[in-house]
Amino acid sequence: MGHLLKVVVTVPEKDAEMLRKNIGDANGGRIGSYSHCSFSVKGIGRFLPKEGAHPKIGEVGKLEEVIEERIEITCEQKKLKNIIQVIRNNHPYEEPAIDIYPLLTED
Repeated sequence: MGHLLKVVVTVPEKDAEMLRKNIGDANGGRIGSYSHCSFSVKGIGRFLPKEGAHPKIGEVGKLEEVIEERIEITCEQKKLKNIIQVIRNNHPYEEPAIDIYPLLTED
């Protein structure tokens, strides 16, 4: 297995299951003989759309709060660009928040 990364994305709660499935279908969240592996926790996302934004939720100039899920998956570095593209193509937000962390191995 290649170098592993942790990819974290937050998404509105109503869109979380669809996004998890699409990430898993693109080979994100593979651990050994398991696929579609992820961890989620719910929280509140806050954002203020500025002039020029085209928010799917909320409106320009108004602070918005949305119940979201933080989805965490692992992926091999060589699959990262594809996983990020799948997230962007299936995420409802204009600018999804995506974090990428390198993972250390026991070796």
